[in-house]
This record gives sequence, C-alpha cells and structure tokens, in this order.
Amino acid sequence: MQVSGAPNFRHIGGYTGHAGRRVVARRIFRSDHLGALTAEDESRIRALGLRRVLDLRGVAEREAAPCALASLTVHSLPIEPTIVQVLSELIAAGHQLTPNEVVAHMQHTYRRFVRNSTHRFAELFAHLLASNEPTVFHCTAGKDRTGLAAALILRSLGVSEDDVLRDYLLTNERLKPLEASRHGLDPSVLTVLSRVQPEFLQAAFEVIVLDHGGFDTYLRDGLRVGSRERDRLRELYLEPA
Repeated sequence: MQVSGAPNFRHIGGYTGHAGRRVVARRIFRSDHLGALTAEDESRIRALGLRRVLDLRGVAEREAAPCALASLTVHSLPIEPTIVQVLSELIAAGHQLTPNEVVAHMQHTYRRFVRNSTHRFAELFAHLLASNEPTVFHCTAGKDRTGLAAALILRSLGVSEDDVLRDYLLTNERLKPLEASRHGLDPSVLTVLSRVQPEFLQAAFEVIVLDHGGFDTYLRDGLRVGSRERDRLRELYLEPA
C-alpha cells in the first residue's frame, strides 16, 4: 500500500517463520513518522483497522511532527539521540565528515541501540505480547530504530536472516534522499544517511553475540522474551500450522 505522507509504511507479514508458518499479513506495520499524512493517507490507514502506535522517536521529533492519527493510542518509546543530531553537532564543531566516517557512525549507532536502548525494544515486545491488535511502530524515517525493531521481531518469529535483511533493505526503494539544505550536511554524507546498509544491521547483531552470547539469550535476558513469551508471539503473529 502506498502512503504518500509516509512512504516507508508497510507491513512485515508474509515471511516464512518458525516451523514453516508465515508471519500474519497486515497485523504488524512499520513506518516512518505519521505526522505528514494526507486525508487520503489517513483514510487508507484507518481502513487497516490499526489500534496502536509504538513511537520510537525522541521528544523533539515527536513535537515537530505529532501523529496525525488522533484516534489511535500512541505509546512513546523514545530512543535518543538520533544519528542526524550527533552528526549535526560534529559539523557545527567544525568536523568535516566523510561518507566512510558516517558509515562508522551508523554502525556505532546500531551498537548503541543494543547497549543503551534494549529496554525500549523490550517495551515494544511487551506491547506486542499484550495483544495482537493491528499495530504500527515507527521512528522518523522508519529505517534505523524501526529497521532494527523489525529485524528483532522477525527473528523472534523464526524468519530467516536472509528475509530479515531483505525486509530491512526495502527501505532503500522507498525513501527519498534527505535535503542537504535542511540538515546542513554534505550531499555525499546525506546519501549514506538516506539509505540503509547491511553493515548497519550486522553491527547490531554482532554486538548482540558479543555482549549476550547470541540472539536467543538476548531475546530472553535483554528483551524479556523467554520460551513462554516466544510461544505466545508465534501464536499471535504466525498463521496456523
């Protein structure tokens, strides 16, 4: 479904998960922010029966673009600072960033998601476990915080690493380049920031292994999704066998 005011809006269903069961379609959606929706966008999204919004943006981001779907319940799960904030501060301090440095910063950001913001992803899973009402989770561009969240959800449902990466990289087909004048960053830097790369997501999963010993342990100890909760996720979000 095309949403002009949120071009990265899409569901994460259809992938093959645990025991060959497919992830239920149109139950969990991922998106960029929902503050620029047109009336037609709102109508299309409401027709999906969405009930819950999980917002991963920080305070200033939410204030700049409040959710346009006023009738939905919005849960704030802020993950800050954003990579654009960090890089803008470096530029303001006189540092001339190169694209390779931005890649390294992006990898560091993804590692920090795991090391500093696991509690936010745990809150996201708690909402998903509470009920399977149609839900959308998002950040600003729907690519980094949202991309990792989607990867964690899909992996928890037994989706293959190849399909998880495929879903992650779909962002590159949907988002437009950031505006150089708006962010004060070099166009070559913005090219990196406007896209996702496998190396970003891999950095997060590498630190999961390094710090926790593996994904299953991280799921249990970090995200508070033990065997009972994982069974419930499968019951809620995988098609019947």
